[in-house]
Amino acid sequence: MSKKVLVLSASPRKNGDSEILCEQFINGARESGNDIEKIFLGDKIINYCIACYRCRRDGVCVHKDDMASILQKMINADVIVMASPVYFYTMDAQMKTLIDRTVARYTEITNKDFYLIATAADLNKAMLERTFDGFRGFMDCLPGAKEKGIIYGVGAWQRGDIKESKAMKEAYIMGKSV
Repeated sequence: MSKKVLVLSASPRKNGDSEILCEQFINGARESGNDIEKIFLGDKIINYCIACYRCRRDGVCVHKDDMASILQKMINADVIVMASPVYFYTMDAQMKTLIDRTVARYTEITNKDFYLIATAADLNKAMLERTFDGFRGFMDCLPGAKEKGIIYGVGAWQRGDIKESKAMKEAYIMGKSV
């Protein structure tokens, strides 16, 4: 059965290592007959949450930017892939800003399967756990969220380093399993 897969790529640079892994995941998921949409957050305008909580009254954020359409896509998806490069052992600002802005309707992001991708220069997978814990904190707030897979893109200091990593094959296989 085909699933709607939404890939959220938070790399600040096109063809960065986390985006390369997103493409591998997408290739596998597409081969399995799924409907794929990738959003490159660097192409979107997503303002910071200002904690005014007007959205809690009517579900509409005061910011008029790209987040409302992204949030609707998150609500409509069956599967959400969240990919981020790791800076100082946490997700990048683009991903964190997106997560914070889901506050308007996060309780509607229900029963989703999540796949997480992180890339870092560090060679030790354990050092990425802080980043994945940040994603898990978000998922803990979402009704019925299920963590289905994690891709550790370690040893990726320079753009393209990830191409020599076993994470390439892991991302493709994980995508096929959606």
